Amino acid sequence: MSRSKTTDKNPIPSVWAREQRRADQPALSRDAIVREAIAMLDADGIEALSMRKLGARLNAGATSLYRHVATKDELMELAVDEVAAEIHVPPADSPDWRAAVTAAAESFRTTALRHPWLTLVLGQAGLAYLGPNYMSFSERLAALFTAAGFPEPSRAIETVFSYVMGMSNAEAAWLTTVARSGETEADFIARLMPAAQRAAADHTHLAIPHTEVEEATTDPVALRDTKFAYGLEVVLDGLALRLPKSEQGNQPSAGV
Repeated sequence: MSRSKTTDKNPIPSVWAREQRRADQPALSRDAIVREAIAMLDADGIEALSMRKLGARLNAGATSLYRHVATKDELMELAVDEVAAEIHVPPADSPDWRAAVTAAAESFRTTALRHPWLTLVLGQAGLAYLGPNYMSFSERLAALFTAAGFPEPSRAIETVFSYVMGMSNAEAAWLTTVARSGETEADFIARLMPAAQRAAADHTHLAIPHTEVEEATTDPVALRDTKFAYGLEVVLDGLALRLPKSEQGNQPSAGV
């Protein structure tokens, strides 16, 4: 008997597209593997993670890990979904959609800075969005934007979170560079600032304002927060114009 066309097809390369195998080693669960992988990713980044190193951390061989997770790509999908559970999205019936979206964006940013590899993986792993936690996050966002009155909520979500992911990715990369220096962020900036000012000296529109120099070297976290909030407000200002006229009249005024 010939094999069916269905079984001849290549399987979809995603952990979410196949059934989970029943664990034959109770002491080594998939949850434990994912938790340890996240710890490694947070500490050393994507390049440092391998199935061999992970197995050594868990006192298990790579072969044992493959009984629970087929590939490193699948492991990354699982890691993304695990940390997606940390992202808070206010309820859809929130009275102020801008405040609710801002809270969700800030929660995503906080999660991305706590796990600096997250935005990189989301940009590379096309099926990482299929996990139950990430799907729940996406559903809550869709409900929030739909309740706000957006005729195309998915487009509005993509607009906001393209900004949030881009800013979070750049910020995470910056903080990784600072961490590798062994200095505090303020000290690192103070040491870098003279070179930055010299480089900008011959460029009229690139001069760094004195107030920004002072804040960058005394409270860089507050400066990063301000920049993120400014850009998010601009995005939300633009999206508010896409709402039906009846909804626009009910929106609170924006303020940076």
